[in-house]
Amino acid sequence: MDILALAQQFVLWSQDIAVTWGYLGIFVVSILGNASIFLPVPVFAISFFAGAILNPWLVGITAGVGAAIGELTGYVLGIGGREVIKSKNQKWLSKAKKWSDNKGVFPVIILFAATPLPYDIIGILAGIIKYDLKRFFLATVIGKVIINVILAWAGFYSVAWMAGVFGWV
Repeated sequence: MDILALAQQFVLWSQDIAVTWGYLGIFVVSILGNASIFLPVPVFAISFFAGAILNPWLVGITAGVGAAIGELTGYVLGIGGREVIKSKNQKWLSKAKKWSDNKGVFPVIILFAATPLPYDIIGILAGIIKYDLKRFFLATVIGKVIINVILAWAGFYSVAWMAGVFGWV
């Protein structure tokens, strides 16, 4: 089975879970969809469509917190791969750690989490440099809630607008 077919099956499954379980389903789907490393799973679509039928604020918050929990897999992968990278790139690793301590990466984590930019690499790098887990998780929650609230409200207004335009109501 190819990756596209898997993604399509995941979307169908996640729609069923979200409709059946409501907010709990959205939470579970967000965790699982964001736990995948480097495999694009279209979990944002769930926030968009769920926002049309459920409270968009609660959809965004639920999906955002679930997404942040799922993104911890990248952080854990970074911690696990730290020793391999450390042995070959000690100089680079210390520079990256020093830069993150001096400049602060908290807003960078929020920015990446709140956009469709490739976020897995941020989690892996945060784990490699042993960025504070609590700060990483908080920044991830903030960013993921922002994007999921926006998507849920977009779904709320778009689906209602399309229903009016096409006479579905």
